[in-house]
Amino acid sequence: MKRLLAYALFLILLTACSAPVTQVVSLPTETPAPLPATPTPVSGPTRISSAATSSATPVQAGEGDVFNQTRITIPAPNCDSGPTPADQEGPYFKAGSPERLTLIEAGMQGERLVLVGYVLDQNCQPIPNTMLDFWQANASGEYDNNGYTLRGHQFTDEQGRYYLETILPGLYASRPIEHIHVKVQPPGGESFTTQLYFPEQPIPNQTITLEAREGYYVGYFNFVMGKP
Repeated sequence: MKRLLAYALFLILLTACSAPVTQVVSLPTETPAPLPATPTPVSGPTRISSAATSSATPVQAGEGDVFNQTRITIPAPNCDSGPTPADQEGPYFKAGSPERLTLIEAGMQGERLVLVGYVLDQNCQPIPNTMLDFWQANASGEYDNNGYTLRGHQFTDEQGRYYLETILPGLYASRPIEHIHVKVQPPGGESFTTQLYFPEQPIPNQTITLEAREGYYVGYFNFVMGKP
């Protein structure tokens, strides 16, 4: 009898030890935080490294309406200031400049300037087909006297408007004021020479109105011809 009881107890213990054990694992209930977004780089260069970056819509003479291409609007003509004064030609004029609307070339350094406006007669009426011949120093205040860098001429359109892409001229020691030279030749009229200046050093009736845009400047100036 004792042997039977002992055998039964042995079977009970053996069954208990072989029973499967279930382990409960708790899963996380929180959603992992997302990775931070990669910031988008913002660039707004104001320096020119090459012609490819100088203008989103580079233009040349005769390529349609440049003002529609660039979406630049010129204010209505105003001649209240009177005729544009003549100014000295200086020693660096060079005849025979190429016809073009942009003076910017590959590798040129400087701050981009788009210069626009009208050529107007003494009655404040636009003069189509007027020749404007521009020349200026580079960003370091140096003129190209061997070639035609930063030199070029163009003609006003049927509305008497002109458009020039260039850079802000630099200063040079013998004349510490920034300026752009221009000869104006109306059709059938006499040519006259003047210079354009900037708001930091203004000259009456010869100062460009300057407007800062993203990455460049727009300058406005109307040439008003005197009485013939």
